[in-house]
Order: sequence, then structure tokens, then C-alpha cells
Amino acid sequence: MRPRLLERRVHRFLSEPVTVRGAMAVLVWGFSLSVVVGAVAVWVFDHPDFPHFGGALWWSLQTVTTVGYGDVVPTTVAGRIVGAVVMLESIAFVSILTAAITSSFVERTRRAHRDDDVRARLDEISTRLAAIEAALRE
Repeated sequence: MRPRLLERRVHRFLSEPVTVRGAMAVLVWGFSLSVVVGAVAVWVFDHPDFPHFGGALWWSLQTVTTVGYGDVVPTTVAGRIVGAVVMLESIAFVSILTAAITSSFVERTRRAHRDDDVRARLDEISTRLAAIEAALRE
């Protein structure tokens, strides 16, 4: 049942115009997933520097949000590789999602203006036809 719910939500997000609420939901879920996956990875691969999952979670949150206080840092090669992957994934995620959302909003605005132009043209045509019909009746 769960995979179908996720599949439906992903399909709806990709096929329907993006709303601010939908965009925020994707951002929150995406970042939350990045934080947890990054924390698990650094906890597993750099256990000497991150013996407690809470510390790994704190580091991952700092890294994903690009705050990077520096109070907790990986020192092993494996930990730094995990850090690099988490940083690059987070930056790519934000960039791609921001571009997709912006594109959706621009397209929605373009369609709205196009619809307004079509309505104005139809009104003009309707007015001209009414004038022609009135002229023909005379």
C-alpha cells in the first residue's frame, strides 16, 4: 500500500502544476531524507569521529543546510567522502528543484497571460461580428 501512495504522489507532483505548498513539501521531505541518509552514512563509515548517531545527525543537518559550524567534522577519508557527497547532493537537489519550481510558476503565469490575450481577442471578434450583423440587418 505504501509504495503506491508514494508512486501516486510523485506522479501527481510531476504531472500537475507545482503549487507553493507542494514545492515546500518536496523540499522538506527531500532535505529530511538527505539529512538522515547522510547521518547514517557518516555514522557507519566514520564511526571514530561520529560514535553517536545524534552527533552524526547534527553534522548532516549542518552540512545539508550549508551552515557548517565546524564544531563536528569528519577526519577520516571515508567521512570526508561522505561529506562531499552530502554537500554535492544537497546543492544539486536545491538547484534542480528551484529551477523546476520556478519554471512551473513561469509557465503558469505565461498560460494565464495567454488566456487573457485569447479572451481579449475573442471579445474584439465578438464586438466586430455584432457590428457586422447590425449593419446587415439595416
